[in-house]
Amino acid sequence: MASKSHSFDSDCMTLTRFVLAEQRKIPTATGDLSQLLNNIQTAVKAVSSAVRKAGIANMYGIAGSQNVQGEEVKKLDVLSNELFVNMLTSSFTTSLLVSEENTNAIEVETEKRGKYIVCFDPLDGSSNIDCLVSVGSIFGIYKKPNELREPAVTNVLQPGKNLVAAGYALYGSATMIVLSIGHGVNGFTYDPAIGEFILTERNIRVPSRGDIYSINEGHENAWDVAIKEYIRSKKYPKNGKPYSARYVGSMVADVHRTIKYGGIFLYPTTKSHPSGKLRLLYECIPMAYILKEAGGLASNGKTDILEIIPEKIHQRSPIFLGSQEDVQEVLQYIRKHKTS
Repeated sequence: MASKSHSFDSDCMTLTRFVLAEQRKIPTATGDLSQLLNNIQTAVKAVSSAVRKAGIANMYGIAGSQNVQGEEVKKLDVLSNELFVNMLTSSFTTSLLVSEENTNAIEVETEKRGKYIVCFDPLDGSSNIDCLVSVGSIFGIYKKPNELREPAVTNVLQPGKNLVAAGYALYGSATMIVLSIGHGVNGFTYDPAIGEFILTERNIRVPSRGDIYSINEGHENAWDVAIKEYIRSKKYPKNGKPYSARYVGSMVADVHRTIKYGGIFLYPTTKSHPSGKLRLLYECIPMAYILKEAGGLASNGKTDILEIIPEKIHQRSPIFLGSQEDVQEVLQYIRKHKTS
């Protein structure tokens, strides 16, 4: 029986190749951002490998401490954070790092310093690891305001509109990096056969309206009236079909689905979290940047997320992001109840 020949793309667009091609479009580019993104994808590969064999490597369970948010830290959290910190500091392109797992900003030693600041969540949704739910990593990259100054925490407290690049990695049925460097959004899927991220989704766009809402409905009793009314309108519409409810509880997974299919992801304030729960610098802002680049919207209910100037590195914020029409609609409900 004749064997079937399998085609092999000998000219595939890898993430590294894509970034270098984008770099060539900017005459003044030094290659530092390309180097930094290359180190980030190496960290993602290492975290992906650790996530896939977490049970085998005995990485389940509590490491015996809590992170700065008072949440239990998994062993895998600790490893992921170390991988990111080590890869970022050894890139010779960063001066300051802000991680969910570190109380203070990390100053890169003088001889390794570069012009970029990176804010990241090394393993978002890690509490879901034990039940095999998809988790991810989130990062946002800023330029240091003044290359001559010593790094200071104030350098980190920049609005999202100053971002140079942002992205997230999703460790699901496959590992994917979704990246924006200010010219749209592209998705790269990891091919373990060649050890590279391959461009599989070019110029990702969010539908202008979806039919899915994503929120933790267990907190309904703690929502304000506007959010309750909005969600009720999606479940019991006067016209048309109701929206579907989808909530994973891992921000990267929920936002990735929202980008793919449209709709809205909501994490409003509650009585227990009056300032919101998600962190502004390394969760809300990078995701808002990606959504905006993909044609969506992101707001804290009052202000565009990318316009907010953070006051502290672990600041929390409510967030409403997704399809333009869906986000605008929930903002109408919020404004209506503010004026009533």
